Amino acid sequence: MKLTAKDVTDRAQALYDARSSGRAIAPFTEERPDLGVAEGYAIQQALVKKLLADGEVITGYKIGLTSLPMQELLGVDQPDFGPVFASGVHCDGAELDLADFIAPRIEAEIAVLLGADLTGPHCTPAAAQQASVGLIAAVEIVDSRIIDWRIAIADTVADLASGGAIALSSFVMPIKGFEPRLLGMVFTRNGSLVATGAGAAALGDPLAAVAWLANTLAPMGVTLPAGSVIMTGALHGMVPINAGDVFRAEFDHLGPITVRVLGK
Repeated sequence: MKLTAKDVTDRAQALYDARSSGRAIAPFTEERPDLGVAEGYAIQQALVKKLLADGEVITGYKIGLTSLPMQELLGVDQPDFGPVFASGVHCDGAELDLADFIAPRIEAEIAVLLGADLTGPHCTPAAAQQASVGLIAAVEIVDSRIIDWRIAIADTVADLASGGAIALSSFVMPIKGFEPRLLGMVFTRNGSLVATGAGAAALGDPLAAVAWLANTLAPMGVTLPAGSVIMTGALHGMVPINAGDVFRAEFDHLGPITVRVLGK
């Protein structure tokens, strides 16, 4: 049975309230195991509408589930996406407060900055590169408004693809003389190695991830505008966050980015 308009609105309101209160809610799929990707995006769109009405501004998008293990875990064969709001964008060296999140984790990623509009439905990695100013070292703080990360695909899609916040380096590296898929990355917490990765972890190529997003948004009438920041997907598994942690991701060509975690 499909969701009614009221069902969609009620679930969007539940997520909106969870974001406001900092109290996680039960998975939607616990009550409705039949919910899938389409229902998740319907709820996401209703939630985004509420947040835009509050004054939020979309400054880009994040792509999730770009690795095969994560897709297999949630029983899907494609990535997902959600908006990045300007209020959740931080700079290199940012201090992030645990109190602003419910159940945060952190991931190192490659971000793409667009210098020209990009649209599908026939976007290719080459077209994505042509539209790009360059690549940026980035980290994403993923967060779930669903209790204990008990998510199925509909739950995480509805919850803005489990987006929390991002931090970006100020350095933008033009894509020239190297392949983004071959970019290596070392991720440390308090100086100790916690993960390594390469650009190929993001759908085989970060530019392929951007092309996928443009093609997926095209049927919705959405063009990726110049100036957008696209988070292309985690290069490793999620890493837990604790107060006092200092995370540093160091990328070939792109350089480093560091964030510090505040809180009790």
